[in-house]
Amino acid sequence: MIPLARYGERIAKAARTAASEGVDALLIGVGADLEYLAGYAAMPLERLTMLVLLAGGPAWLVVPRLEVEPARACPGVVGGYAEVVTWDEIDDPYVLAGSLAALPASGARVGVSHTLWALHLLGLQRALPRAAFELATRVTRQLRMRKDADEIALLRQAAEAADRVVGQVARGRLVGRTEADVAREVRERLLAEGHEQAQFAIVGSGPNSASPHHGASERVIQAGEPIVLDIGGTLGGYHSDMTRTMWVTGGDAALGPDEAFRHLFGILQSAQAAASAAVRPGLACEAVDAIARDRIAAEGYGPNFFHRTGHGIGLEVHEEPYLVAGNAEPLDIGYAFSVEPGIYLEGRYGARIEDIVVCGSDGPIILNVASRDLWVVDG
Repeated sequence: MIPLARYGERIAKAARTAASEGVDALLIGVGADLEYLAGYAAMPLERLTMLVLLAGGPAWLVVPRLEVEPARACPGVVGGYAEVVTWDEIDDPYVLAGSLAALPASGARVGVSHTLWALHLLGLQRALPRAAFELATRVTRQLRMRKDADEIALLRQAAEAADRVVGQVARGRLVGRTEADVAREVRERLLAEGHEQAQFAIVGSGPNSASPHHGASERVIQAGEPIVLDIGGTLGGYHSDMTRTMWVTGGDAALGPDEAFRHLFGILQSAQAAASAAVRPGLACEAVDAIARDRIAAEGYGPNFFHRTGHGIGLEVHEEPYLVAGNAEPLDIGYAFSVEPGIYLEGRYGARIEDIVVCGSDGPIILNVASRDLWVVDG
């Protein structure tokens, strides 16, 4: 759980950072930035909900009157770090938000959250015609990328819960079931292990394992084929996201993985381990990607690894930083991200291994503990 006082620290730091970046005000709509700053997981509505934060100054939480009670219960308000301002159905909430921002007559810079609906942005542009709008991420990314000890603890709890679910699924029956049925089981088990939400369960069997974002289908799992299992959700508001590759034999040893698949998987496992082990402060994000990619390419599978090596994780399952070629930003202490190379042979099979890794002061802190070996199971 995030301590109440932390929200006050976050709001104050966001205001200071905005001032240092020359941004006059932050207008934060529904989404992860609002959850981070005020602890408010508001409903995404056509009615405007917005945190108005002045550079170096106070904060207001603008909400429709019918949402006032949950707004008053959020940590940012309970702690006295933001004041609730309500609007009625006949009011123009954009004019209200603009008036609270107290912007200069001309040349004002306003940062808006990246998840803000176009409907709301257009309303704000109408209310603040002289303002120059830009993404608030230039401010919020600096805060959100570096996880504190409480955030890391929640990420670890989520990761270990997902680890347990993969183990439970691997010990159960798989052969003869549809991918969709296994996905339903995954979601049920994530909730049973403490997740508030089970957001995704990729179950790619046989040739479907070569599709990284395969949607669990009515395909029936058969003995003698791989399954890529990629699962995740939220626990305490923070995300899990982990992938393991299995091979189901149906209890027949003769239907175990062939040498070609074992060779492919060995290359993948080596690449994933090397990329994770290299994590340290100062290492460029793109360097982590290159470590995994170069090993896979050296074995002739370069064209078969066609997504980035990883993405940041926290209140969003995909957030900054991204481990991809072209991102020279250095890692820093507290950055949390996935390391998840994959090799995919279209129409045949594929494999992926994914862990959540935190950049520690002297190396990687790997949050997932489940075996990264190929899981050969009876199924």
